Amino acid sequence: RAPLGLIGIIYESRPNVTVDAAALCFKAGNACLLRGGKEAWHTNQALARGFTAALEAEGLDPSTVSLLPTLEREATLAMISLDDVLDLVIPRGGEGLIRFVAENARVPVIRHYKGVCHVYVDRDADLDKALAIALNAKTHRPGVCNAMETLLVDAAVAEAFLPRVGEAFAAAGVELRADPRAKAALATPGVMDATEADWDEEYLDLVCAVKVVDGLDDAMDHVARHGSLHTEAIVTESYSRAERWLREVDASLVLVNASTRFNDGGQLGLGAEVGISTTKLHAYGPMGLAELCTLKWVGRGDGQIRQ
Repeated sequence: RAPLGLIGIIYESRPNVTVDAAALCFKAGNACLLRGGKEAWHTNQALARGFTAALEAEGLDPSTVSLLPTLEREATLAMISLDDVLDLVIPRGGEGLIRFVAENARVPVIRHYKGVCHVYVDRDADLDKALAIALNAKTHRPGVCNAMETLLVDAAVAEAFLPRVGEAFAAAGVELRADPRAKAALATPGVMDATEADWDEEYLDLVCAVKVVDGLDDAMDHVARHGSLHTEAIVTESYSRAERWLREVDASLVLVNASTRFNDGGQLGLGAEVGISTTKLHAYGPMGLAELCTLKWVGRGDGQIRQ
């Protein structure tokens, strides 16, 4: 394995990314140039100084980890144009930030894109299991990218399942936005009518879209149109439909009978992650140490020549 080189990390809000990204890049043999957001500017500076001091104390080059010393948008534009210096850029944040970087960068970009994640409750689902999974996927940490944003329910079990969803989600403070069939089955006061825009929305909040679908094909069609290649889960006791879901749904993690909240480096055994890639080159899913490296070939010869 070989490190990628100099990696630019552009992120918003969370100052823990300063240390997480720096530590992962360093451990994988990379240098990193960090560009944090204005929300934690002073904290990011303090953390970067601490990391630099630790490098110097060990006799290592302190510039291995650098924080861009300005918040100016022009500096970010200049940074992502450094195709002769940076080897990769990883943006982490809202959709606007990621689109800005992807559209303006002259450096390869791995997008930690939005998570429009679905849970599909199949006609052969264990409904107790389905309710627990859906509730966890939506409410465990609603402000993260692997939280469920849309619940899809097979019409065959909608009348039996959705009233339970309405009651449990109302108790958890979740606002529901439903299509006409789901709204009728929910029978819960305060359910809003879903608009077309709701199917593409990453709420990052206690808000959930709900739709009744006509079987597995309809559910997979909805995911193909509105999913963000992040995380997609099916709840079913049918082996054949579970295998079809795993085989045909395109996402960085596809799940059977488990919460979408498992798309996480720690949960998948990778340790810490620098982000969850929803692009496919060269990483798809959580980016841990292995994904911050590439491969180079090594040949040791003794005079061999090619004929």
